[in-house]
Amino acid sequence: MELTDKPPHWGVYFFEKKTVIPILICLISQVCRTRAEDSAMEELTTEKEAEESHRQDSVNLLTFILLLTLTILTIWLFKHRRVRFLHETGLAMIYGLLVGVILRYGIPSTSYHNKTPPSCSLQDRPVSTLLLNISGKFFEYTLKGEINSREIHNVEQNDMLRKVTFDPEVFFNILLPPIIFHAGYSLKKRHFFRNLGSIITYAFLGTALSCFVIGNLMYGVVKLMQAVGQLTDKFYYTDCLFFGAIISATDPVTVLAIFNELHADVDLYALLFGESVLNDAVAIVLSSSIMAYQPTGANTHAFDAAAFFKSVGIFLGIFSGSFAMGAVTGVVTALVTKFTKLHCFPLLETALFFLMSWSTFLLAEACGFTGVVAVLFCGITQAHYTYNNLSEESTKRTKQLFEVLHFLAENFIFSYMGLALFTFQNHIFSPIFILGAFIAIFIGRACNIYPLSFLLNLGRRHKIGGNFQHMMMFAGLRGAMAFALAIRDTATYARQMMFTTTLLIVFFTVWVFGGGTTPMLSWLHIRVGVDPDQDPQPCGDSFQVLQGDGTQPEGGSKTKQESAWLFRRWYSFDHNYLKPILTHSGPPLTSTLPACCGPLARCLTSPQAYDNQEQLHDADSDLILNDGDLTLTYGDTAITANGASAGRGSAAAGLEINGRRGGGGGASEEALERELEGGDHEVLSRGTRLVFPIEDHA
Repeated sequence: MELTDKPPHWGVYFFEKKTVIPILICLISQVCRTRAEDSAMEELTTEKEAEESHRQDSVNLLTFILLLTLTILTIWLFKHRRVRFLHETGLAMIYGLLVGVILRYGIPSTSYHNKTPPSCSLQDRPVSTLLLNISGKFFEYTLKGEINSREIHNVEQNDMLRKVTFDPEVFFNILLPPIIFHAGYSLKKRHFFRNLGSIITYAFLGTALSCFVIGNLMYGVVKLMQAVGQLTDKFYYTDCLFFGAIISATDPVTVLAIFNELHADVDLYALLFGESVLNDAVAIVLSSSIMAYQPTGANTHAFDAAAFFKSVGIFLGIFSGSFAMGAVTGVVTALVTKFTKLHCFPLLETALFFLMSWSTFLLAEACGFTGVVAVLFCGITQAHYTYNNLSEESTKRTKQLFEVLHFLAENFIFSYMGLALFTFQNHIFSPIFILGAFIAIFIGRACNIYPLSFLLNLGRRHKIGGNFQHMMMFAGLRGAMAFALAIRDTATYARQMMFTTTLLIVFFTVWVFGGGTTPMLSWLHIRVGVDPDQDPQPCGDSFQVLQGDGTQPEGGSKTKQESAWLFRRWYSFDHNYLKPILTHSGPPLTSTLPACCGPLARCLTSPQAYDNQEQLHDADSDLILNDGDLTLTYGDTAITANGASAGRGSAAAGLEINGRRGGGGGASEEALERELEGGDHEVLSRGTRLVFPIEDHA
């Protein structure tokens, strides 16, 4: 039998084997070398991209710094020329608009993405992080945001615009805290607390009223848009209420700056400033409560009484918890600065003060409360207590530090507003919604000011005049807080429309109302050139301010309102107990606490209190009226407020002063008035600066 297939020759087989092995080795080495080169190229490309990204970030930050520099120089020019028709915030917005136009339309867009992107469908919403397995390697991609379908090929320009669009958390965690803290830290407590009842009414009741008025009016506007076919997506009633909450946050920074420069009426300044400070806190808590409204059942946007009261409870809980957290942080800082010798190291003292104040905001946010409320009341507490424990150098440093941070942060936000009008890629301009919003905010502001002023005047001795009410109506500008609340969430159609409308409202109110402040002051005949320490002129009933040294001030006697009984009691308690415990000022606790608390009083009382026991006057003591602390001396008779009287020789007069009009002391008051009208008299007082009511018979 013959074999048709012969086996290969062993030599040939050996030769082929010797040839294939080196070829395989060469191929493997070539593949490894190629992969190494590819890896090196990938690393080089990554490094170049990182370097380019770093350079672009530097350019973006430099742009904002140059904007602030240009704003400061223009502010100096305006102040030098005494130009008041445009405030620094309005300037910052104009410069931001110019830069936004250049970035949007002046830089040519280059397209390197010419392929149609892959399509996929998601049942819920776009994921924030995407993991892809590409050739055995896992890559992580993060969501940058939605791209306008008309500009899908201009990815490079879109990336640049996104880089100048800051994360909203930057505003809340970095820019807002110094602005809000400075508002509380620089608060003129004397005028603020004298009008505290009116301020709380405007800030709490007025803001809630404005929110619901604007929300309901805007819901009607949304229904109108739906009827005419201008509404392309969902817009619920809760969205309208949310818009009412964020747009009710007033920020009359322009008006207040002009008031401060012209020294306008101190009570009007206190009402506007106090309302804007508390109004921001109320607006942010109110917006959080509306977002927490979750009815049970299939329709999550229907009215549900249980969900409504739950939202009210959330509002009260968040506000009270934030208030307590801010006050506690301020108290802890006061105790640390009192019982340590940090005042020997002013740099460490200032650094600790700064960190404790800023951490209040972050701590409240981390605990689920509102940092704006916490840092506001932390600033008020720090100014009232901790400030008295700081060294002289630290008091100047902290004031100047937060003043500079406030100035830079506020102007940065307004510059960014102008920039965002052109760099934000998801604007929704709806003429009907914008016009309706302007009308709604004016109606909401009017419902806040005029009815509440009427009710307040029923119980106020120093009335809020019609010109004050018109000025408060005019000064309802929108600013940084409304913008920060609007930009925090722009994911849905409704929120994008709100953001665009909020921007336009801020522009209009800052430019038009801010620029018209000076003519409006003149037209309404509001006093300017008023000494901030001067009390308001008498209106109907007058109240004489008596000085602790027993003499009347130069230029005649001052007049002021009588402070409320509740706050007089609070300040008495604060002056006698809290101030000595938390600060180096005030009377020693050994003289105010019972004898049984002697060891505790000696432990808590600062040595400085013993060294200066007559340190009984502070910036707030003019609000205190203690029984028995007033002595009137005329003729040969001295009369005290508790009814005791004694003659200078040995004569005594049986007159009693109750500190109130009417009541059981009418006969004695009439006798005193006859004596006061009969001739010159001398008024003496003991202790602190006092408030004593007298009748104006002029």
